[in-house]
Amino acid sequence: MKIITLNLNGIRSANRKGLYPWLETQNADFVCLQELKAHEVDLDNQMKAPKGYFGNFSYANKRGYSGVGIYSKEKPNKIIYKSGVPEIDDEGRFIEIHLENIIIISVYLPSGSSGEERQKFKYKVLDKILIILKKKIKLGKNIVVCGDFNIAHHEIDLKNFKGNKKNSGFLPEERAWLSYLFLKVGWVDVYRNLYPDKGEEGYTWWSNRGQAWAKNVGWRIDYQIANKELAKRAKRATILKKQRFSDHAPLIINYDASD
Repeated sequence: MKIITLNLNGIRSANRKGLYPWLETQNADFVCLQELKAHEVDLDNQMKAPKGYFGNFSYANKRGYSGVGIYSKEKPNKIIYKSGVPEIDDEGRFIEIHLENIIIISVYLPSGSSGEERQKFKYKVLDKILIILKKKIKLGKNIVVCGDFNIAHHEIDLKNFKGNKKNSGFLPEERAWLSYLFLKVGWVDVYRNLYPDKGEEGYTWWSNRGQAWAKNVGWRIDYQIANKELAKRAKRATILKKQRFSDHAPLIINYDASD
């Protein structure tokens, strides 16, 4: 079983940069998308459902903003378009699909980098989605939550950790939230579980400012988290950096899906 997650920074922009020909080569079972920056009327047939896939999306109320989606080879048995939390749903930050043996969720957690008001909003969303994630893990099913969490967990997860300790995305409260999610709630950071010591190789996002990409001044803020049993089945993870579809890189993880 192969799962890809990618913040597109605009699905139409990623399309122009060759996203769909690349997807055809990947043979992924699930592709989780974040930051569509589009509504249904903006998508062509390929964006809605690439060949061989079913596509499902949750859009933000605001045009050209946020939004998440999931492509799946198998038709879902159940689709949950809304989390039930207005702060999450109004901005199109959650979608969930159910298949016979697995649940896949795509999330896009807010950034607080634009100012204090958005940082407060981010904390509110983190509190709300934590409640959801606690309930999901208690289902006792195989679940993978993919997405842009907009938080680097440890110093190994970003280049300039010393200079970012007071910046959104690496604040102590945000990092503690992730620690609680993994250590207390029971979710597993699949990439870090596979590669405890990988630093720069694990970055998934680079600022468009300066020469962040060229100098690999990056952050690891895109995740696949899973229940412990499924996380044990993860075999390898790849972060694609040869071809760029957005300011994020696709995080690709292969799992042994056998029972």
